[in-house]
Amino acid sequence: MSTSPAVHTAGTLESALRARRDAGHKLLVPYITAGLDDEWLLVLEALAGAGADAIEVGVPFSDPMIDGSVIQESSLRALSRGTTPDGVLADLSRVDVGVPIVVMTYYNLIYRAGHARIAGSMHQSGVSGAIIPDLPLEEVGPWADAADAEDVATVLLVAPSTPEERIEAICQRTRGFVYAVGRMGVTGEQAVLADSAREVAGRIQAITDVPVCVGIGVSNPEQAATVCEVADGVVVGSALVRRLLEGGGPDGAAEFVGSLRAAIDKG
Repeated sequence: MSTSPAVHTAGTLESALRARRDAGHKLLVPYITAGLDDEWLLVLEALAGAGADAIEVGVPFSDPMIDGSVIQESSLRALSRGTTPDGVLADLSRVDVGVPIVVMTYYNLIYRAGHARIAGSMHQSGVSGAIIPDLPLEEVGPWADAADAEDVATVLLVAPSTPEERIEAICQRTRGFVYAVGRMGVTGEQAVLADSAREVAGRIQAITDVPVCVGIGVSNPEQAATVCEVADGVVVGSALVRRLLEGGGPDGAAEFVGSLRAAIDKG
């Protein structure tokens, strides 16, 4: 693992994803929970080596409202180990895995830390973007302005229920990519891919040229390939985190993400 300072920025996030897409590749963004165990930074390296185009890093929070049981468990395990937002960013500042890092957290942590301070800390840590699922478009301005000033992309979400006019407004304000929520509800593995996953991706892509990645409810290589028939890419979290909770470690993470990479490339 490289220990040189990370240099990825918000501009790098979108330009990197656009470049991969425009070269004919589908985008793969795996999610892991920071601080889950002593090997989580090694897992980051393994994911990048297995073909991730960017990595979403969840900052553990005690009340993760959009997350299902698997990621809730991973967050509680990380918190029990003493994981903090400042500690996560400090760890990220010491590594560069070669692909952009996007943090996912909740607004309570952003608000308590202060917009400018936490955006500056993200930038100094080499973080390229931030996903804050409980911060709606109408209230995103103060945070997004602070993030823009530090070149940290604010990635916004579009749900299957989002009306067209609101999709347009979200697409105008998002940076990096659009996170298309594949199904209504919390995160978690699904035996059957929801029809809404492809539908929401198609609706967004009719409006914007910003890369569109579908997450929530994409659980295996077949589902990832199916989503990528319409979307620019996929975000896969619970299925990967479950494997880490079961002790899969960097090797298990790389094997799973490699299978996703192979499926979407073949598709």
